[in-house]
Amino acid sequence: MFTDSHCHLNFPELASQVPAIRSAMAQAGVDRALCICTTLEEFPSVQALALAYDNLWATVGVHPDSEGVAEPSLQDLLRLGQMKRVVGIGETGLDYYRLGDRSRADMAWQRERFRVHIRAARKLGLPLVIHTRAASEDTLAILREEGEDGSAGCAGGVFHCFTETAQVARAALDLGFYISFSGILTFRNAQDLRDIAAFVPLERLLIETDSPYLAPVPYRGKSNNPSLVPYVAAELARLRASPLEQIALATSRNFDALFKRVLTPLAASVEHHA
Repeated sequence: MFTDSHCHLNFPELASQVPAIRSAMAQAGVDRALCICTTLEEFPSVQALALAYDNLWATVGVHPDSEGVAEPSLQDLLRLGQMKRVVGIGETGLDYYRLGDRSRADMAWQRERFRVHIRAARKLGLPLVIHTRAASEDTLAILREEGEDGSAGCAGGVFHCFTETAQVARAALDLGFYISFSGILTFRNAQDLRDIAAFVPLERLLIETDSPYLAPVPYRGKSNNPSLVPYVAAELARLRASPLEQIALATSRNFDALFKRVLTPLAASVEHHA
């Protein structure tokens, strides 16, 4: 019924609990989850989860906040992106939130890393999983410069854990991207975000946990996991005056429409337990 489009089950907080989490998912009606990669070093553990469990899938990418890790080349992403159960590229994007003493100019490495991910996604025909924080202007500009305008041949993708403005949401939608909402939607101080969630077209909505982070109310402050994604769906249903089942069905269909390899694995995918 429900699909968690973004989680980190390989993180230490959750890795030892995967069987129990899958049981809780089944009880909550959460059929599937997408395990997101944040460094090349962790990719084997992310893919291993997807290989071990038929309702888990994987991405490959290096998070914009990941420093002091292996820098992904185009060849790295093309090779790993063809492996079995890998359905997307990311998470990738830009994050200027923790600049510290650095300037925007100092983040050129981050922008180049983002471009490499976009080029890999386009070559592979896989969607991008985009993280953007305090950097939406540059995120959108780079997508446009790399040809991501929603036309044929574009990778497309999702702006995950959306927390930006209504203007950014409209721009992302205009470029053909999906918008995913997390447990933040249930937080008391998130009314602006709820207003955005109410206008995003139903056919462009996804839901996620970003677990182990951002547990929804009434679990805020506790460790999150995919079994809690129905709380995000319930808040969307309330905001849109829609039946919960409609939100569950639409967001799961949207997941299938975006992550096409879930339903149609590429024959070229490599059977490799990296």
